[in-house]
Order: sequence, then C-alpha cells, then structure tokens
Amino acid sequence: MANIKFGTDGWRAIVGKEFNDKNVNLVISAIARYVLDNFNIDKRIIIGYDTRNKADDYAQIAANLLKEIGFNVYISETFLPTPVLAFYAKRLNASAIMFTASHNPPEYLGIKYIPDYAGPATSEITEAIVKNIGKPVTPIRTGSIEKKKFFQEYYEHIDDLIDFNIIRKAGINIIFDALYSAANGYFDRILDVENVKYEIIHNKRDINFGGGLPEPKPKYLKELIEKVKNSHNAIGLSNDGDADRYGVINELGEYVTPNEIMGMLLMHLVKNKKHSGKYVKTVGASLMHDILAMKLGIGLIETPVGFKHVGQAMREHDVVLAGEESGGLSIKGHIPEKDGILANLLVLEMVAKAQKPLYQLQAELKEYVGITFINDRIDIKLDNKKEISEILEKFATDMHLHELLGIKKIGRKDGIKLYLNDHKSWLLIRPSGTEPLLRIYIETDTYEKMEQLKKIARNMAKI
Repeated sequence: MANIKFGTDGWRAIVGKEFNDKNVNLVISAIARYVLDNFNIDKRIIIGYDTRNKADDYAQIAANLLKEIGFNVYISETFLPTPVLAFYAKRLNASAIMFTASHNPPEYLGIKYIPDYAGPATSEITEAIVKNIGKPVTPIRTGSIEKKKFFQEYYEHIDDLIDFNIIRKAGINIIFDALYSAANGYFDRILDVENVKYEIIHNKRDINFGGGLPEPKPKYLKELIEKVKNSHNAIGLSNDGDADRYGVINELGEYVTPNEIMGMLLMHLVKNKKHSGKYVKTVGASLMHDILAMKLGIGLIETPVGFKHVGQAMREHDVVLAGEESGGLSIKGHIPEKDGILANLLVLEMVAKAQKPLYQLQAELKEYVGITFINDRIDIKLDNKKEISEILEKFATDMHLHELLGIKKIGRKDGIKLYLNDHKSWLLIRPSGTEPLLRIYIETDTYEKMEQLKKIARNMAKI
C-alpha cells in the first residue's frame, strides 16, 4: 500500500511522484468509505481546488470517482480559498474535499478532508480515513456532478461580521498582494462589491507562484513591501496559496507578526466590538497573549500546534478569537477554520475604527502588555523519526542544558516546551506536521538572549 499519511492539515506530496492518479484514487476512495460508514450515500460531497498545478484536474478525477460510487457532487467552477469551501460544507451540511498544498513549494499538491462542521478534520477522522486506504468501495448507484459558484453566501456571511461602512469611510490606502493564490477573485471581489478602493498585484494564476512560494512572509512579499514604502499611508495585505493564512505590512513597510495581529484584534474585538468569550492560542504562540487575556479579563485556552486543535476548541467553547502563530485565525460567529480573507478584513476594520495607523496600534499593544517579546524559529531537516525522537529526548532530559538555561517547567502538550525561570523566555521543540522538519520555536525579550538561545538550540539539535 502507498505510504500515505495525513499531517496536521491533510495529505501532501509531490505531483508526478507520490501525488499521482493511483494514490489520489486511493485517498478519495478512503474518504468515500469514511462518509458511507459515518453518514450514507445521500451525504453530499463538495470539491474545491486552489491555483496549483493539476489541482483542477485532480478535483475532476475525484468528482468522477465519487459519482461512480453514487454520491451527488458539487465541484467548484473555479479555484477558491479553503475557508470558502469550509463555509459551504457547513451551509450545505456536506463533506468537503479540498485540493491544496497551502504554502508549500509549487511542486506539491495535497488533499484536505473537511467535515460538515467546517473545520479541519480531527486526528480521529484522518486516522479512520488512512485505515480505509486500499479497502474496496462498492458502487451503490449512479451519482451526479454539478458545477457550482461558491461565493455569494460566503460574502453575505462576511458582510454580517465586518463593518464595511467604517472601512469605506476611512479611505485606507490598501495594497493587496494576491501572491498568485486562491484569494484572487475573492478578497478583491468582496472589496469591489463593498465599493472599497484598493490596488492589487500578482492577481493571476501562476502554478510556479512567480518563482517563490505562496507564503505571506517578508521573503516572498518584497514587491508588496516596496510598494507600501513608496505609497502614502498604505497597508499591505496578502494571503497564502489557499487563503487560509494572512500577511500584513504596516504603513512603514514593516511585516506585522501574527502574534501582534492576534493581540491587536483581540483588543479590538473585546474593547470595540464588545465580544465576549475565551481566547484560544496554540502552544507555539507568544506569552504576550497570556498577559493580554489576563488584563482583558477573559479566559485562555492553549492547544497543540495545528488548527485542527484550535478548531476543536472553538467547537467546544464560547470563543471570541482563536489563532495560531503561523498566521491563521477565526472569530466567534465564523467557521472553526482559519480564514486569511476574514483576518485581512478585520485588520482593515480595526485600523478604520481606531483612526490610527497600524504601527501606532502595534506600539499601543506593546505598551499595554508591558513587555516586548521577540520570536524566532529554527527549522532543521532530518532524515527519519529516530533522529527526531533522539533530539526531543535530549532537550527533555539533558540536565546540563536545564541548569544552563534555568528551566522552571517542561511542557509536553506538543513536542517538548522548556520554560525559563525569567518568565519571559521559552523554547518549543516539535516535529512539523507537514514537512520532514524539526521545528524549534524560541521566544524571549532581548535580541541578545535570542542569539544565545538559538546557538544553544542548534548545538543541542546536532545528532
């Protein structure tokens, strides 16, 4: 049987190698069996795809297979964002299949199964799907395939969540970098419908993503940053390949971290919009959020890394905001799935409401928290799980390291998290759920400490 594994956000592989017709058919058949076992043949399945190479072709292959089994299928007329498809999964009470590899390199493609609750599939669901791989599925009847536009109801829902009137009146100089992603034709179309002016770049399909990655980080947003710097009082916005993550550039041409965005939006939602509920963050997010939640008088829930954990917390609790440090978030009243389009619109609403530049709101956030935190991440490519286990064990048990750093507590919610006794610093060591990498997240309060911790972490990670 093929070596097919679902990570934190679906199965991904290189097109033409492991991602081929045979393996895609195996995965789609396994999903079909899961739907039959847990629902029935009348459960509608909807299919979407992003702008990647062959994503549309494989979406059609999946639709044909599901029709042969007997399902009635809706397939998107064009590429679309993951959060849009997830929204329709809930609206139509359907199971959804999304062909995307998010922010991965162009040669990758992937499959995400989205249950009818509109959030990432839990580990229990993906494990059940993987167990089905290779098991035959007997056709029940002849199903149907219908092409569908997935936009209007999603837009109407977003219109209920965002005050577009205040954004329109603010006259913000908006520059949107579509990054050749599935956000093109969705984020900008919403602004068009709302008569909000903007400038857009990289708004076409390019399966090579302009020679970069569809990842809204400074390395891949150089043109956007230059445009913001050379424009008057402009804000730069972007999304990743399937538009479930966001990237923000302030008026000074500086990248605004997701930790800062989540902090500012939490204050906006609680103070300006009077939202209540708990705040959900991952174990990799900043200690700033702990301080912020305490000062705002709201409860805090910490989950393992991955939006499937964040989304599950959203379904189980009354949540005002839920997010992760990698650039995904959602809010009360929305689906339990990260939505980069919503995130960008919330940033615009926040700036418009404050009538202050984004960089000033960043400064006010730091002043309110009382500590300026610095975050970084080291990615170490490894060959096998044994190496990962050995390094994790070293970080967990090396007493010399613990004495050197002054470790006060060890967390095991996700990988190994070492909390330093200065109450301002920590290291999180965990394997990536989507790539063959060991990730080391570091937070502290000075650049000098950060360099020291990075040096120690790299030395410890040597096999």
